[in-house]
Amino acid sequence: MTGKPNQTDKSSDIQSTLQQHFGFSELLPGQQAVIQHLLDGHSAAAIFPTGGGKSLCYQLPALLLPGVTLVVSPLIALMKDQIDALRKRGIKAQRLDSSLDAGECREVMRQLRDGELRLLYVAPERFNNERFRQSMRPVRISLFAVDEAHCISEWGHNFRPDYLKLAGFAREFNAERILALTATATPAVLDDVCRVFAIAPEHAINTGFYRPNLKIDTTVVDAPERDKALLSALRENPPAAAIVYVTLQKTAETVARMLADNGFPARAYHAGLKPEVRSQIQEWFMSAGNSSDSAIVVATIAFGMGVDKSDIRAVYHYNLPKSLENYSQEIGRAGRDGQPSICRMLVCPDDLTVLENFIYGDTPDKTALRSLIEALFSLGEAFDVSLHALASTHDIRPLVLRTLLTYLELDGYLKGGTPFYADYQFKPLASSQAILSRIEGERRAFLAGLFRQARKARTWFSIDLELAATTLNTPRERIVRALDWLGEQQLLEIKVAGIRHRYQRLNQPDSLETLAEDLYQRVLAREQAEIHRLQQVLDLVTLDDCQTNALAAHFGEQRTQTCGHCSGCLREKSELPLRHTQAISEDILRAVYTLKQERADILTSSRLVARFLCGISSPRISRNKLSAHTLFGSLENVPFADVMAQIEQN
Repeated sequence: MTGKPNQTDKSSDIQSTLQQHFGFSELLPGQQAVIQHLLDGHSAAAIFPTGGGKSLCYQLPALLLPGVTLVVSPLIALMKDQIDALRKRGIKAQRLDSSLDAGECREVMRQLRDGELRLLYVAPERFNNERFRQSMRPVRISLFAVDEAHCISEWGHNFRPDYLKLAGFAREFNAERILALTATATPAVLDDVCRVFAIAPEHAINTGFYRPNLKIDTTVVDAPERDKALLSALRENPPAAAIVYVTLQKTAETVARMLADNGFPARAYHAGLKPEVRSQIQEWFMSAGNSSDSAIVVATIAFGMGVDKSDIRAVYHYNLPKSLENYSQEIGRAGRDGQPSICRMLVCPDDLTVLENFIYGDTPDKTALRSLIEALFSLGEAFDVSLHALASTHDIRPLVLRTLLTYLELDGYLKGGTPFYADYQFKPLASSQAILSRIEGERRAFLAGLFRQARKARTWFSIDLELAATTLNTPRERIVRALDWLGEQQLLEIKVAGIRHRYQRLNQPDSLETLAEDLYQRVLAREQAEIHRLQQVLDLVTLDDCQTNALAAHFGEQRTQTCGHCSGCLREKSELPLRHTQAISEDILRAVYTLKQERADILTSSRLVARFLCGISSPRISRNKLSAHTLFGSLENVPFADVMAQIEQN
């Protein structure tokens, strides 16, 4: 009788797999402990700095565990790069994301069902897809790996509502163990991650933030001198691969053009570019992989997530980062090969206005919250809604709306169900007679009845699944499975649209007005927390001490020895100049007063007027074409709080 493998056996398996499939002779700090915990059957957390080897902590166990490793990541770039690398090593891995067409998705699911895959990468939003969830139920998930796990914390720097439900999905799919991975967890956020995913503290491995090869440099500049400062920084170092981070898409374009005009091989990268253009730029940056490579990408924070390029010699922040968490993640892309690398922040307080406007733009008006709450609790005990329509009706940004609905779930008022597509369409790829001839008995009668429920347009048939389920006296899920099967057999081409989210009302609040006020105070608190994160960046810049140690302490690592090579160690304390702001003219105030009278139905509060003047759009402003008004964005260079205070006085 064979016993369980002992620690020596497992260590030997880890070492041989590491060498055979990944070509490494030894693991990086922390990797051995995380992998050992997983192979012992425990859930674990890996808190490694960017470039610290988090991905190997699930890729290697995926080869030693039965079943499939399901990797949840919001980063399509990471999925693509890692899968390409795994395939080169002969490891079967696939992804499901928005870039795949229907045929490609079918092939991925076939490989999953047939047990061909070791790893499957998906975005967290994929779990909102009822077809995907149905398909995953029979699959053995040995490891449920959650990348960017800090997104689960409401008070983290990058909270994503979909993350809060991942632990429930892992339980629903009987995942045998969970691995939470992040590079940017403060102690409080790590506590949240371990609590939600039921990870024992002793199974959370934190290797620390400090990387001795990174030189942190913060340089205070005036806005007109910033281009000159960036050019000087690039010229004072040998040509090398670099990333320049900016806040706005238009800044990425103008700075990339400025660098190119000055002889640097620079390209802009941002979410406004077509996916194929972004992919081409990323591949260009990755491909010239020798020590003399001098490719420069000027990018919004969308770039670099998951980019595995070890010889990036410099990361420049042309604009202020949003938080210390964002900053640490972005500079962590430099020097992954362990060689000295520069991380220079060009500090201009004028940047605060744009960054603050992003934050204030996410805070809904109090009247919008009240109308949302009144609407939700008038829909009965079980209901479904379109989030797009709900956001538009109540003038709340979609991501903020998802957060509010998550709050209501966490507070026990609502329980979310499986989202579903309201609109199913199919195009036959064979005659109905040919399709039915392949099936016998009750299933044939069922499909014949289902086809009779379809309504034909010119080419496509549409079907109301709820009505069909009632008419055929069958569960909706059976109809979905049948249509999916016909699609997989290439007998039908399937199109779905109109996603709706199911909810069940668990409790009726004592007072709708009180609940709306509580939610408003909650979003205001989050707003102030984000403003505080900006202040933490400025506090680091003006620190009269080792900046490297202060940054490490932010993530719970206490260092007793100064680094000796950051701005805080090498220079005197920096003094920040006051930011330049645009004056609010009497002409603008008079024009605003007139507009408020004309559009009192839209601009219903001082906060909404301030958002409009600062160029912060919303569903209601877009729907009523107010973003084309000459006053929209006329005060985009004035701090939001100043604009709101001025509006309240007039």
